[in-house]
Amino acid sequence: MPKRQKKSPGRIGSSIVLRLNLRLFLRLLGVHLGTDLLLLCLALGGILLWADRQCLDVAGLVAERGVPSAEATEWMAAGNYTVAALDAPPEGDGLRVMGHLVRFNALGLDLFGEGERTLSLGDAPLFFGSWSGRPGRGASYSLALENSGEPYVVTLNLEGPVGVLAYAGRILLLCQLLSLLWNLFRNAGIIKKTLRPIQELAAAAARLGNAPSSPAGMSPKELSALAGRLDQINASHLDDRIPVSGTQKELRTLAEAINAMLDRLAAAYRAQMRFVSDASHELRTPISVIQGYASLLDRWGKDDPETRQEAIDAIRSEADAMKELVEQLLFLARGDNDSMHIEMSDFDLTEVAAQVLKETEMIDQTHPFAAKWEAGPVPVHADLGLIKQCLRVLVDNSVKYTPAGGRITLRVETRGDTARLSVQDEGQGIDPESLPHVFERFFRTDQSRTRQTGGTGLGLAIAKYIVDRHGGWLEVLSREGVGTRMTVVLPLARLEERESA
Repeated sequence: MPKRQKKSPGRIGSSIVLRLNLRLFLRLLGVHLGTDLLLLCLALGGILLWADRQCLDVAGLVAERGVPSAEATEWMAAGNYTVAALDAPPEGDGLRVMGHLVRFNALGLDLFGEGERTLSLGDAPLFFGSWSGRPGRGASYSLALENSGEPYVVTLNLEGPVGVLAYAGRILLLCQLLSLLWNLFRNAGIIKKTLRPIQELAAAAARLGNAPSSPAGMSPKELSALAGRLDQINASHLDDRIPVSGTQKELRTLAEAINAMLDRLAAAYRAQMRFVSDASHELRTPISVIQGYASLLDRWGKDDPETRQEAIDAIRSEADAMKELVEQLLFLARGDNDSMHIEMSDFDLTEVAAQVLKETEMIDQTHPFAAKWEAGPVPVHADLGLIKQCLRVLVDNSVKYTPAGGRITLRVETRGDTARLSVQDEGQGIDPESLPHVFERFFRTDQSRTRQTGGTGLGLAIAKYIVDRHGGWLEVLSREGVGTRMTVVLPLARLEERESA
């Protein structure tokens, strides 16, 4: 199948420019047409009122002196009006336009008074004359009156006023046409200049689109290269390549949003690169130990019972460590994919802490344990299995990093609307530089103690994920040489209110 061609940012920009330019052109055309219609109505109304006033003045003279004779009418034709007798009285009061008589009296309107009026705009009633001939030729306005049985008509020549308005209308139409053409080309340049930052943003996104779309299948080296490219596309470099003026608030907001997205992508890729590298390192160590003891068995352990048993115990221990590591990795992977099944229920946090304390006392005989519970229950609404797993992680950490004989204390209490579960030890403590990183995956405060404690560096990351999913948080208080106290803070559930609801 042929490959589908991707639209370039320039083509997309041209399409936007065309649409915006067409909309602006149609809007300006509508403004011009509305203006022309308004001016046409005002011009016709002004001519009509002026002509009617002139005819009424002539009608006043006729009322005083009578209807002039035919010879006098011929002399009047040399001016701009004539007065002529009629054989029959007018049909009624109203205004006749293009052969149609509009009776205002029948509509309840008395706009002009008595008499039949006729308006004729000559050759071109809409555009004040044709472009080939003289504009306004034949335009006239007449007023027909009954005059007590001696009807007459006063006709006013409008060729001069209509011609002037026609020439003015032609000039106006020509100027509007030039304005439309000028704005058609000018708007295209303004729109392109305005949209140039968007096109540059699209180009930057297209360059990012060339990166591999599946980071999970990339090697650490490829992830490192991708993280390096993302580091180069930070907010400052993006501003240098995509300048946005201070007046373009929307574009500046868009650039800031893209910069923030790129920062998150770079951080995610770096974290994934570090995660893959650390996981590979953690798995490489037990595999190397298993391979070493397998070689030992192959060489000398076949006939030596002590060597054979030592190799079997070591292989079993490393296999258990690998199993624990893989289970923790799968737990975190389900959490990252949001596929973790969480079953919420109401239970007493004190009972859970007491169960974990009892189990730990049965396994560990080298540390004294103490419990400090509140008198009443401490109800929480959470997943019982996950909360118990989180508490086991904290207790296991205290056991690993507390010398033999050091006391480990569990405390459950309420404070305000929160339930607080603390695990306090008398271990080595955490230095201030390492304290902000204790919840990062594969982080250890002392790398040399890795194989001694048997930890993977994932326990506190799992505990933090569990607490975060329940809307709580973890508090850490530690001092080197004194000990560490880790506190799980969860929203307190009011069992009485739930039962009454």
